[in-house]
Amino acid sequence: MTSRVVVSLITEQQEFQRLQAQDARDTAARLGLAVEVLFADSNAVLQIQQLFRFVHLPEAERPAAIVVETVTGEGLERVARNAVGVGIGWVLLNRQVPYLDALRRERDDVVVSMVSTDQEEVGRIQGRQFRSLLPRGGSVLYVQGPPDTSVAQQRLRGAEDAARGAGIGFKVVSGDWTEAAGEKAVASWLRLKTSEAFQVDLVGSQNDAMAVGARRAVAGLRPEWTGVRFTGCDGLPEGGRRLVDQGLLAATVVTPSNTGPALERLAAWLRGGQLPPRDILLEPHSYPSEALVRP
Repeated sequence: MTSRVVVSLITEQQEFQRLQAQDARDTAARLGLAVEVLFADSNAVLQIQQLFRFVHLPEAERPAAIVVETVTGEGLERVARNAVGVGIGWVLLNRQVPYLDALRRERDDVVVSMVSTDQEEVGRIQGRQFRSLLPRGGSVLYVQGPPDTSVAQQRLRGAEDAARGAGIGFKVVSGDWTEAAGEKAVASWLRLKTSEAFQVDLVGSQNDAMAVGARRAVAGLRPEWTGVRFTGCDGLPEGGRRLVDQGLLAATVVTPSNTGPALERLAAWLRGGQLPPRDILLEPHSYPSEALVRP
């Protein structure tokens, strides 16, 4: 069986996606896999076209598997079914979708799996950070990712669960994981007349890039909000963790790359090992540690 793997990611314009790409290349080199990394420019149609190109190759030229973080939340079921149908493994990143169960029943000889950070735990950690930063309660302007994705849904659910009972309210706006989208989402809301009645005590974003954009929007449109603090997620060493160390973010949640663990499971299978389980969950953690997050 070929050792070629295709890794399809959302956009090169976002730092965590670039981390995923580099992790894929480094892990593939270490494990002796041939990896091709693609970016979809946040365009679902382009991603579908890119992936079907591999599905429709002659059998001898097809990759062993496709590892994909889909632009859309539904997880590209039609592409997945066609790929698995011709014997190409399908590993989703950060997408919890029901069709995986049916595919695993139909092809028990092909990898069908999902690798993700525990997204609800990401949200719970962030919710506990909110409680520490707002010990007397308050209002959070919450910048989530695309609301049709399981990542955004699970992080919001976890944050709301962890903050429940602490007198913390949420106003939710949506972006697409980039700085520009975070800035646009917050700026658009701040320009609404209704935003004037909402007292913002904290801005929490589902990733660090959108937190940077949100901070820029607040600085431009509400410069008087000098006491408002910002939190994010992803926690890259030169991203969110550096911003925390500089005092630009109050806290972040460190989420590990998913591509390396996905390729490690694929390599083990290609060498004659067992098929990976349906779900592989990776653990996040707070930065700074939860005990050090202070109001």
